[in-house]
Amino acid sequence: MTSPQIEIQLIAAVVAAACAIPGVFLVLRKMALISDAISHSILPGIVLGFFITHDLNSPLLILLAAITGVITVVLVEAIQKTGLVKEDTAIGLVFPVLFSIGVLLIAKNANDIHLDVDAVLLGELAFAPFDRLIMGGMDVGSKSLWIMGGILFITVTLLILFYKELKVSTFDIGLSSALGISPVIMHYGLMSISSVTVVGAFDAVGAILVVALMIAPAATAYLLTSDLKKMLLLSVFFGVFSAIAGYWLAHLLDASISGSMTTMLGIVFLGVYLFAPRKGLIAVVYRQKQQRTEVSLLTFLLHLNNHSEENERHINHLQEHINWQKVQSRTVLNLALKNNMIAIDDEIVSLTEKGKEFTDLAIEYIITNKDEKIEPMKDDFFLFRG
Repeated sequence: MTSPQIEIQLIAAVVAAACAIPGVFLVLRKMALISDAISHSILPGIVLGFFITHDLNSPLLILLAAITGVITVVLVEAIQKTGLVKEDTAIGLVFPVLFSIGVLLIAKNANDIHLDVDAVLLGELAFAPFDRLIMGGMDVGSKSLWIMGGILFITVTLLILFYKELKVSTFDIGLSSALGISPVIMHYGLMSISSVTVVGAFDAVGAILVVALMIAPAATAYLLTSDLKKMLLLSVFFGVFSAIAGYWLAHLLDASISGSMTTMLGIVFLGVYLFAPRKGLIAVVYRQKQQRTEVSLLTFLLHLNNHSEENERHINHLQEHINWQKVQSRTVLNLALKNNMIAIDDEIVSLTEKGKEFTDLAIEYIITNKDEKIEPMKDDFFLFRG
C-alpha cells in the first residue's frame, strides 16, 4: 500500500468513529433526520465564514458552520413546539431554506473560487491526503486527519465526562430534571458536537457520507443490543469496518470511495437487519409464527377443557370444530404431545395432568386480566416451542 492509501483509510476510520458516537444518541433520541438537516443547513455558515476571512482553511468556518447547525435545531424545535406540524415536517421546512440561502450566496458572490456546490455536497476522500498541514515549515500530515482526530478526541473526552448525564437525559427527561441534570443543556451540547463533527468531516467526505456514517452504524448496533456502552462500541466498529471495507471495494471496482463506503454501510445494516438474533427480520418472523402456534395451542387446550364429550374431543371433529387447516391441526397436536399436554387414545384427545394445570393457570390469568403473565408461564411449561 502507498502512503496516500494508508492515509485515506486512516482518515475514513477516524471520521467514522467521530460520527458514530453522536450518531448513537441521535438514533436513540429519534432525531436521525436532524443529522441530514445539519449537514445541509450549515452551508450558509461556511459561506459567511469565507466572506469574513477570505480563507477556506480558517477555523472560523467551522465555528460559524457549527453555530448554523445549532440554529437549525432551534428553528426546528420552535416550529415543532407550535403544535401545528410534526418534527419531520419542521426539518423539511428549515434545512432546505437554509441550504438554499447558502447556494444563492455561492452563486451570487463566490463563482470564481473553490467554494462550489459540488465540492460541498460530494466531498472527495481521495483528495484528502493531499491537503497537508504545514507547521513551522514542516509537513505534519493530512489536515483532515488532524481536524477529525481533534474532534474525535474532544467527543470521546466529553462522552467520558458526561456519560451519565447523556444517558439519563436520553432515556428519561423527567428523571434527568429531578436529578438536577438540564435536558436542554445536554440536548444543545449534543447538537453542537454533532454540528462540529459534520463540519469537520464535510471537506473530507461530503454531506451524504457524513449522514450515512452518523446514522447507519448506530442503527445497525441498535438491532443487536440494548446496552448503551455496547451500542457505542458496536457503532464505532461498524462505522470503521464499513469505511475500510468500502475503500477496498472502491479500489476493486475503480469507483467512488464515498459511494462505496455508503454501500458497505447499507450492506452491513441489511445483514444485521435480516439476521440479528433478537430484532432481525428472520427472528421476528419466526417468533411471530411461534406465538401464533402457541396461541392456537392454548385455544386447543381450552377447547378440551370445556368439553368432556368424546365426540367433541375426536381428532377429526377438533379440526372441523375449531376450523383449522389440516397442517395447522397437526402442528398444534404435535406441539401438545411434545410438551406432554395431551394424550391420544383411539383418536380421542384428553388433557394430561400437566395440560390441565397449564390450562387452569391460563384461565386464571385471563380472568384476572393478568394475561401478560402467560408468556413467562409458557416458558415454565414448554420444553418445546412452536
